[in-house]
Amino acid sequence: MVAGATEDGICLLEFLDRRMLNTEYKILGKYLKDEITDGENRHTRHLLLELGEYFEGKRKIFSVPLVFTGTDFQKKVWDELLRIPFGTTRSYSKQAETAGGALSVRAVANANGMNKISIVVPCHRVIGENGHLTGYGGGLWRKRWLLDHEKKYSGQPVSLTIF
Repeated sequence: MVAGATEDGICLLEFLDRRMLNTEYKILGKYLKDEITDGENRHTRHLLLELGEYFEGKRKIFSVPLVFTGTDFQKKVWDELLRIPFGTTRSYSKQAETAGGALSVRAVANANGMNKISIVVPCHRVIGENGHLTGYGGGLWRKRWLLDHEKKYSGQPVSLTIF
């Protein structure tokens, strides 16, 4: 994975093989009005610690500060993703409903897909209305792994189908 941060917080956590990664770099550079450079700061170090705890099953909520780079609509959808509890899932239609009621499921799904802070902003917890796994920029196999991981440490049964 690759992480990016400003002095205010984490703005990127993405899988290195994500097809949209170069596009995300461009969006970040444009939004932040700066070029992306190699390095680390207190937020990337904090993120690394919390990710380790997450993968060990010891962390269910992240506390690292976040910097959202997107439209107001996208930010609203991403804020709503943060409200989905660890080890649970929500359908795209429920996500649309909780993010504002009259929002289009397709628009919410698109905003989820533009989330640049994987795992911490848990877009992997949003699934199809029928309970099937759909859409995930990191790949459906990763989505399944993340959901199985969270179910394992939440004590809830796992039953998902990939289509």
